[in-house]
Amino acid sequence: MINFYTSENGILTKSAEMSDGCWISVIDPTPQEVEELIEVYGLDSGFVKSSIDEEESSRIEREDSQTLVIIDTPVSAVENEETRLFYTQPLGIIITEKNVFTVSLHETQILKDAVNGNIKDLRPNFKTRFVLQLLLRIAMLFLLYLKQIDKISSSAEQELHDAMKNELLMQLLALEKSLVYFSTSLKANEATIEKISRGRVIKLYDEDQDLLEDVLIEMNQAIEMASIYTGILSSLMDGFSSVISNNQNIVMWHLTVITIILEIPNIIFAFYGINTVDLPLPYTWFPIALTAVLTSITALLLIKWKKK
Repeated sequence: MINFYTSENGILTKSAEMSDGCWISVIDPTPQEVEELIEVYGLDSGFVKSSIDEEESSRIEREDSQTLVIIDTPVSAVENEETRLFYTQPLGIIITEKNVFTVSLHETQILKDAVNGNIKDLRPNFKTRFVLQLLLRIAMLFLLYLKQIDKISSSAEQELHDAMKNELLMQLLALEKSLVYFSTSLKANEATIEKISRGRVIKLYDEDQDLLEDVLIEMNQAIEMASIYTGILSSLMDGFSSVISNNQNIVMWHLTVITIILEIPNIIFAFYGINTVDLPLPYTWFPIALTAVLTSITALLLIKWKKK
């Protein structure tokens, strides 16, 4: 899908065709649309293919009069109808002499925010500022999802204090995996933004310096938050692993005590049930009384030993 957007007083409006200074949003392009981007709009074929490659890492590259910026964007999804998972996917930004293209395999939250007007004063005709505004929104989206991860993990921790549930443990494992994705992508994004800040690949203007500094600050804050939450969640998972192991030991101890106690009647009645002479007091009441006494003594000794 290829859509064209122009800006009127900082507000994006959809257009029927491409014009100078417009933003061209490409989402999940078909093979025919990919060919159109290369043949009709003159985009570098390598840039287009890299933008729709899910395994592509964050980087910046320049070829002739075109510049490619691949940035990882955060995504929130629900897995197995219960477990919330966060991951990243690449967004390709191709800057030409007159226009800015964004190419993505899936519609992301950052593209929805841009189209819905959630990014203020978005002007595609100011290409550098437009790209920096997208990068700033991506950094803020990382921070938003990191806060959601913290809230979900805190809620799961409170529920796990009351009862161990597999669903909650799976949710914590998914969050731990999500933080690994975020940390890796954020570091790659930081390196890309630092290359942009040097001004060698994308032309920077004086009025955009403050915006660029904001992008770097937000990205560094997201990296720090991801690192902190990773440590907290890792410690939390280690703690719950110890609790689960301890609970398992307690259950095994109880089962062992029950097994030992149940074996005493079996042994006594086995002796009195075989054809053996000279057994003491071969009367029905004696093995029953002996079983009760030995079972009680064994149970008391085991309970007293456990308390030590």
